[in-house]
Amino acid sequence: MHKQDIKELTTEELREKVKNEKSRYKKLRFNHEVSPLDNPKMLKELRKDIARLMTEIRERELREEKAGTTS
Repeated sequence: MHKQDIKELTTEELREKVKNEKSRYKKLRFNHEVSPLDNPKMLKELRKDIARLMTEIRERELREEKAGTTS
């Protein structure tokens, strides 16, 4: 997921996406423990995508707080 794609989503869509991606990550990780995945690098990429989403959510929260305190 690219940064531009993330910026286009609303905050609620980001939160929903994080929830879905975390669930997907847990399932993949469990499956990888049982039998190795064809592409284990996918776990790393999924973790990074989750981090990108959470970072964008946090940046938006901080912008809202800053806008609220300066007004």
